[in-house]
Amino acid sequence: MIYERLRADVLAGGFPAGTPLMETVLAARYGVSRTPVREALARLAQDGLLKRAPRGYEIASGTPSDVLEIYEARIALEGQAAASAAERRTDLDLVRLRHLHDEAADPATAREANSRWHRALWQAAHNATIEALLTRLTAQLRIYDRTPHETPEDLALTREEHTALLTAIADRDPAAARAASDSHLGRSRDLRLNTFARDLPSDAL
Repeated sequence: MIYERLRADVLAGGFPAGTPLMETVLAARYGVSRTPVREALARLAQDGLLKRAPRGYEIASGTPSDVLEIYEARIALEGQAAASAAERRTDLDLVRLRHLHDEAADPATAREANSRWHRALWQAAHNATIEALLTRLTAQLRIYDRTPHETPEDLALTREEHTALLTAIADRDPAAARAASDSHLGRSRDLRLNTFARDLPSDAL
């Protein structure tokens, strides 16, 4: 589907900020007619990944306030997902989480492995509505944050936090899983906001 291909390219940073996304150019790029491109662009705008521009669409950008709003929703939803995963996870869910946790030990691939780990956590909750909402929210955060921000120390802390969350899920302890998730995402939120504060002019905050 053109929607899936275009979405993947947007999330991968394939279009620099400010680049107009025009139907004719994208149709040529993907070798399709303008109709599926038009539909894909409209869907991505509904997802909050694109915004209207004078010449079609362009990648959406977020402010610190946008990030705070998204994290407020994400922390609530993922805390519930973690608690549900502790109650409902299958043995296969646990194996998948442990495997992805091991993959994240390599700093070179840790960021993407950690993203896959979170998606596996949402799936382990066995709640399709929460999974869909979290997928949308994290996609918005990803395009607002185009450069890696984790230092080796940050990655080490993330690994510790994932370990605590994984232990709670394995032990079927929903309260501990929710608390571990809230703590982990609260630190992630603060890290992103600190990045905004460092990189944006003072009058933009």
